[in-house]
Amino acid sequence: MQYESIAAVDLGSNSFRLEVGRVVEDQIYTLDSLKDPVRLASGLQADKSLDEASQERGLIALSRFGERLRGLPQDAVRAVATNALRVAKNAHSFLARAEEALGFPIEIIAGREEARLIYIGAVHSLPASDQQRLVFDIGGGSTEFIIGAGMKPLKLESLFMGCVSYSLRYFPDGLIDRKRLREAQMAAAKEVSLIAHAYQLTGWGEAIGSSGTARAIADILEQNDLNPRGTIGITRVGLDKLCTLMLRHKFIEALPLQGVKSDRIPVLPGGIAIMSAIMDTLGIQQVSYADGALRLGVLYDLLGRFHHHDMRSATVRHFQRRYQVESGQAERVAETATTIFTGLMGLKLRSPEELERDLQFVRWAASLHEVGLSIAHSGYHKHGAYILGYADMPGFSKMDQARLALLVLCHRGKLNKVDSLERADIAWRQILALRLGAILHRSRLESGVPELHASETVNGFTIQIPAVWLDENPMTMAALRDETAIWEEAGFRLRIRATRR
Repeated sequence: MQYESIAAVDLGSNSFRLEVGRVVEDQIYTLDSLKDPVRLASGLQADKSLDEASQERGLIALSRFGERLRGLPQDAVRAVATNALRVAKNAHSFLARAEEALGFPIEIIAGREEARLIYIGAVHSLPASDQQRLVFDIGGGSTEFIIGAGMKPLKLESLFMGCVSYSLRYFPDGLIDRKRLREAQMAAAKEVSLIAHAYQLTGWGEAIGSSGTARAIADILEQNDLNPRGTIGITRVGLDKLCTLMLRHKFIEALPLQGVKSDRIPVLPGGIAIMSAIMDTLGIQQVSYADGALRLGVLYDLLGRFHHHDMRSATVRHFQRRYQVESGQAERVAETATTIFTGLMGLKLRSPEELERDLQFVRWAASLHEVGLSIAHSGYHKHGAYILGYADMPGFSKMDQARLALLVLCHRGKLNKVDSLERADIAWRQILALRLGAILHRSRLESGVPELHASETVNGFTIQIPAVWLDENPMTMAALRDETAIWEEAGFRLRIRATRR
């Protein structure tokens, strides 16, 4: 299904942003945008937990966004959270309150997934080019680096440095002196040096900065004639002049400059130090600016899902090839598992969109349930769960990956590892469907299984299978008996009913 309007919410480490776009064929035109300088990263305490004040600022912003999004379908909105919530120990408790305020689910995305979405957004806001591009985005808590060709990212990295975290660490009282600036630049250069060699080997023809920090620095340099005559964007010469001015005036707000926005002032020193280190370490003389970044990337990625170009499905296919998954077996298990899951959900009050989303996870888990065999047969479900939980999986949020890993972990063995799941959690039904799919196709024959029916009862589940088929497959019948005992231990009654015609 495609919608006339779609929206992206970016819970950044510095600002929370909302962008609503109108979809016209394959293009997105901005209808509305909101920004709130929450500075979530400034609320990270020594123990890596978010303080109450920063959480309250975030909840107020999300309540405003929620009012604007009211009435939009769930699938038309995607909300993503970045570095501050990647590192916060109390992220999940905050997210529960945040989702209530916003009215939509919120995903915490990994650094490389953030980089991929930034690149998609940046490229969609730039003219087409035949040369490779380096795109980097200095955020509040992390900085993403991408080299890409056309619409395709070739290298993706996320480094743990940002304008909020560096401003707090090196310029906590706003004072800028030579020692502090040099320490901030050297710390950033040390981070960039980790990727410099590999990126320089890949090469690029144009360097592009995206998002607030790059925009703020570019505006200052252009509006105050700090760049060499006739040049725009961020130049090495202009940036050096700006650093000299900061050292002379000691405080960023004391600079006699045009184009310095009040909400950007507290985090500008850290951003300038990082920009300076990036240009020095990578040997960049000039940086262009791209209007599009994470939010626009999220919108176009969401649009791709409507057009059946879902990056997550592409990632699943790539993982099947990478880990040499037997695709025929995966397809057989997926077909049977989705049939069982659909039967189990027959009485559940789920919207078509919710049901399709749940079914998709069953399909993906079935497609990847044997990735662990590439490591070892013994305990392969544990190896598979580890891979899916910790590998970079473009298109998937960290929570998506955790759900996939859970399903793969539980597709065989005891179920005591998921005792904490609420009885009503859809994951129980997904796990059962996947387990039964794997059991019924253990022979790995193309002939498959007969027509079966699955349903949910008051205290468990019932699976109806033709008695003739069960008589002809005693190994499977024994495995199903064992399965009923496993579910009994988990508190569910699983009945295998042999049907005779």
